[in-house]
Amino acid sequence: MKYFFLSDGWTTDRVWEFGGLWNEAAWQRKPHIQKLDLFIKEQSEKLWLFQVEDDVLMVEVKPEGDTAQPIGQVVLKRLISADQVIEKLCKAEAVTNSASLLALNSHS
Repeated sequence: MKYFFLSDGWTTDRVWEFGGLWNEAAWQRKPHIQKLDLFIKEQSEKLWLFQVEDDVLMVEVKPEGDTAQPIGQVVLKRLISADQVIEKLCKAEAVTNSASLLALNSHS
């Protein structure tokens, strides 16, 4: 598996594999991309951890919703390994999952 962090409010779009743009007809399925229940805070920005299968080379990302300003194409070309994720988690200002965030909000 490979991983990447994506800023809150952004979503994935097109995906590339070794042969080019992911072809759902050829693969007979969508690529495995999963938003995990873990995020880090960096400079007050929430970065969610995503997991992708090894066959994925690049992932295009874009702001969620139709109201976002067009900013052009953003493609993540440097997907990281599990070891690199652990290293980033250890250096983060804060590491949180959705369940603990819900618990904190319910006590407020």
